[in-house]
Amino acid sequence: MQTRLIGQMSVSAIGLGAMPMSVEGHMPDEEQSIRTVHAALDAGITLIDTADAYTPTEAEVGHNERIVAKALASWGGDADAVLVATKGGHTRPRGRWAVDGRPEYLKQACDRSLKALGVEAIGLYQHHRPDPAVPYEESIGALADLLAAGKIRMAGISNANPAQIRQANEILGGRLVSVQNQYSPSFRSSEPEVDVCEELGVAFLPWEPLGGMNHVGRLGSRHAAFGQVAAERGVSPQRVCLAWELARSPVMIPIPGSSRPATILDSLAAADLELTEEELARLG
Repeated sequence: MQTRLIGQMSVSAIGLGAMPMSVEGHMPDEEQSIRTVHAALDAGITLIDTADAYTPTEAEVGHNERIVAKALASWGGDADAVLVATKGGHTRPRGRWAVDGRPEYLKQACDRSLKALGVEAIGLYQHHRPDPAVPYEESIGALADLLAAGKIRMAGISNANPAQIRQANEILGGRLVSVQNQYSPSFRSSEPEVDVCEELGVAFLPWEPLGGMNHVGRLGSRHAAFGQVAAERGVSPQRVCLAWELARSPVMIPIPGSSRPATILDSLAAADLELTEEELARLG
């Protein structure tokens, strides 16, 4: 199993994005979600991404975290070797997406996540999205406080620009370990953030690495080169896409969302797919 680093912790080069297990109108039953997590863990995945805001309704904040916790508790392997990354700072009023970056809110959200995950300390806690109404340094200061309190072991950020990445790393005293931004063949504007992460030695966790739930099935047709390389290799366009992302930078750790064992196992196989220089040039 190919591995990469988040901080000083070695994790599988492909992680599991658990969000699809908690999307209203699309989520599977809990039994299928747990089977999916177990299949990923059995195959060697050691990174699971979740968030308190991944929930079908506002009344069920922490829904996704509780599914992940239940799956880990019922798995027969070493759950302590699995890094669970969660996030705080998004809210879901009446099913919409809003932000709250106040330090007091982030600390309350962290306490809720600790309870939902059933742990004494969160492996990786990430500020979900900058709040325009709150100075960024105040939000990141809350992460520093949570580190000092021992409630989180590592700190990360999400949806940040290059300046915010550098600012967060400075505030955290060089302890920023991850940045989670959108990145895929359809969304390449995070290239500067990838470069900054590589410079600083910070893991880059692309969200929607396959283009999102509404487009993942058409990846090979929307981006013809990926479909062509996949046909030549006899694999899925999705697998080619993740292999392309892994080749982009040694700090890249894709976290494809999945709610079925078959899809996450296909994604994981991308870690063993080495694309040629000619293929990478075609993919752009």
